Amino acid sequence: MSVAMAQLLIEQRKNLESQAREIIDTAETEKRELTAEENVKFDKISADMTSLRSRSDQLVQFESDAKAAEEALRKAGHDGKQEQRQAEAGDVEAQLRKLVSGELRKMELKASPEELRALSKGTAAAGGNTVPTTFYGQLIEHMTESAALINAGATVLTTTSGENIDLPVTTSHGTAALVTEGGTIGGTDPAFGKRTLGAFKYGELILVPTELAQDTAVDLEGYLARMAGRAVGNALGAHLISGTGTGQPLGLFNSTTLGATSATGTVGAPTFDNIIDLFYSVIGPYRNSPNAGWLIKDSTAGQIRKLKDTSGRYLWEASTVAGQPDLILAKPVQTDPNVAATALNAKSVAFGDLSAYYVRLVNGIRFERSDDFKFDTDTIAFRALIRGDGVLADQTGAVKHLAGAAT
Repeated sequence: MSVAMAQLLIEQRKNLESQAREIIDTAETEKRELTAEENVKFDKISADMTSLRSRSDQLVQFESDAKAAEEALRKAGHDGKQEQRQAEAGDVEAQLRKLVSGELRKMELKASPEELRALSKGTAAAGGNTVPTTFYGQLIEHMTESAALINAGATVLTTTSGENIDLPVTTSHGTAALVTEGGTIGGTDPAFGKRTLGAFKYGELILVPTELAQDTAVDLEGYLARMAGRAVGNALGAHLISGTGTGQPLGLFNSTTLGATSATGTVGAPTFDNIIDLFYSVIGPYRNSPNAGWLIKDSTAGQIRKLKDTSGRYLWEASTVAGQPDLILAKPVQTDPNVAATALNAKSVAFGDLSAYYVRLVNGIRFERSDDFKFDTDTIAFRALIRGDGVLADQTGAVKHLAGAAT
């Protein structure tokens, strides 16, 4: 049912896209710019399309998680109570209907009794209880939802320790040359370098009164795990996009080379020609890679949706299948809130083989509890920690960016 509802949202999104294009087409037919009212309407439709996309993806993910949980319980031999399961299923169905109608902006599912027992205890260590593996999967889910670069195809390396990892790379290839009979063989040698992945630490500390932890009727630890996972994921994710490389990861946009520059007078907003120039600035092997794609901010997506080619065809191709990304020039589009908005000199669009960007995680995410840290105030301390780094292995042109003009 979730997939069917997700597809319904995609169809609603398609209808909104038709309305947005009608606004653009009308202005073009009348040979004028969009009015202030039309711009407001177009931006509202664009925001609604983004919301529908997010809700559709959430439903697809819910369906996948539900099937995985059902299979896990089946293998574990948990039959449960039929009446309780039917009641819970009805409640979930009601929430899903509200999500589709817009009454709910998001939905959260309570874990089953079996899951709650599994999440309530852990192995005592370092003055607290380490949350079991079930929480680890939930935290990773939230981190990847926030850090779009990981979902977009970056190569993820998970290690058990935090020592530096050196990635050997070629910085230039050797070249051959024509050789005459009996002549000296010429050409140039390839050049080599290395990229180093460290382990920067990100964390959040949450203090909870013991009374709240004891008296609450909800899955408090589950909520704190999701919140903390989202927080550390967002912190790392921001630096994977725009980190300086000094005391933090070297972000994608500070590793890429210039592929195209927006026209002057557009305040960094890309034109149709700019997108084409950026696309073909990336050489064929990277451009044609199955991991090639676009990375932009939501507001930039709204601008690109307005672009047409000389035949009047829109550059942006909205997905018609739930769970599948939209396309620009047949390549998937991912959005990340940490990408810069279009502006003078801003790097607002990236395109290329995103698997050339390496993300290093050390032992995944740790979520721990201590009843002793704030003993004097009878407060329980929870902390979430992640160690990671990121670097673009091939900085010779695997991924390039569009920059706004200086004026």
